[in-house]
Amino acid sequence: MNNLLITGGAGFIGANFVHTMLSTHQELNLVVLDALTYAGNLNNLTSVRENPRLQFVHGDICDQILVERLLEENAIDTIVHFAAESHVDRSISGPDAFIQANIVGTHRLLQVARSVWEKSGKLEEKRFHHVSTDEVYGSLGPKDRPFTETTPYAPNSPYAASKAASDHLVRACFHTYGLPVTTSNCSNNYGPYQFPEKLLPLCLLNILTGEPLPIYGDGQQIRDWLHVDDHSRGIALILDQGNPGETYNIGGNNEWANIDTVKLLCEIVDTLFKQDGVLSEKYPESPVSKGGLSGNLITFVTDRLGHDVRYAINAGKITRELGYRPEHEFRDGLIKTVGWYLENESWWHAVRDGSYRNLTE
Repeated sequence: MNNLLITGGAGFIGANFVHTMLSTHQELNLVVLDALTYAGNLNNLTSVRENPRLQFVHGDICDQILVERLLEENAIDTIVHFAAESHVDRSISGPDAFIQANIVGTHRLLQVARSVWEKSGKLEEKRFHHVSTDEVYGSLGPKDRPFTETTPYAPNSPYAASKAASDHLVRACFHTYGLPVTTSNCSNNYGPYQFPEKLLPLCLLNILTGEPLPIYGDGQQIRDWLHVDDHSRGIALILDQGNPGETYNIGGNNEWANIDTVKLLCEIVDTLFKQDGVLSEKYPESPVSKGGLSGNLITFVTDRLGHDVRYAINAGKITRELGYRPEHEFRDGLIKTVGWYLENESWWHAVRDGSYRNLTE
């Protein structure tokens, strides 16, 4: 692995992966391809944009001519495919974008990779890694065993269905054409640079600005939370040691009900405000600044259509075969995440007011 193309590398997980690979693989050259749709943000890469081993390209994975040129000109031997529409609520209200990006986009990328790499005569030395989600497996009951790599697919949202389809396309390219692929299915990520439509950054920023914390239904939906740095390390292990054709589940061994996750976040923020009086001056609309508690903002709203009850990942395979283990305990990881948002107010202000979308290259 010498020259790596990262699709969707200006998004939340992709950008964190870029940071990880630049710091841990000193020999790597990275090309980031991102269409900079609403969740793509060049500010996610600000601290590494001047790195001579990183090249950013503004473009779409559906642009076969562009992708072919990037693979050939940069002698790309490894692709890590993050680019995807990923928010369930958006997929319910507008599924077409998910079909185009997640299914058609993945198909186009696979086609180009196979074409270019077959011409090189060294197909077996390449790697196409596909990043997917635990949502393709559907929903678990309270006592069901966690998802394994052999759990039958049962997607329940347009987003999950589009990712399931892309997973199958990747698998088919291995079994039909011999394209060296690996796939990882991860649980719920959290950490720096996460777009504020997702549960944790949404609730954190709403606490700071004194807005309601919307909780779907009764808040008892259970998710397995994975720090994005642990996810990045898992993918790096698969690239370094994983076997072509294999799928690896990456989880945090960390199941929490949504309501308990938000209550933990509230507790952390309340403690930080008590420890640092400057926060009350900086965020006067927060209930903590007025002598109240963050939890007072919790508001239960109508449940999401087709809302899955529980996700849980069995990461035994990647642990046994590649030595993976999550390093972040949830409370500590969440404290670290809250600290990042407090230290990077300009980043989330630019997202909230839309000014980040003025950035292209």
